[in-house]
Amino acid sequence: MQIITPAELKEKLSGSENINLIDVREPDEHAAFNIGGIALPLGHILSMQTDDIDHLKQEEVICYCRSGQRSMQAALMLETMGFSNVKNLAGGMLAWQEIINY
Repeated sequence: MQIITPAELKEKLSGSENINLIDVREPDEHAAFNIGGIALPLGHILSMQTDDIDHLKQEEVICYCRSGQRSMQAALMLETMGFSNVKNLAGGMLAWQEIINY
């Protein structure tokens, strides 16, 4: 698993490349604030309910959550399930909001 910083992600999002974001927070957290992507709670990943993203196994996938802890677990689990290029957003949405507020 690799780490991506909020600044690096912000740069990627401002470009034209396709970004595969996975929000592993709970639905109410996703509804309150998100940066896009597929909402797939950590519990679904841990129980291997990943049909919605199995087509991304060979693509870059960036996981995020509130602080980076749940998304780290999700990224590690996805790697064990055969995802080849998984990254975790360092510091999660808390760090993201700090960089956006600059």
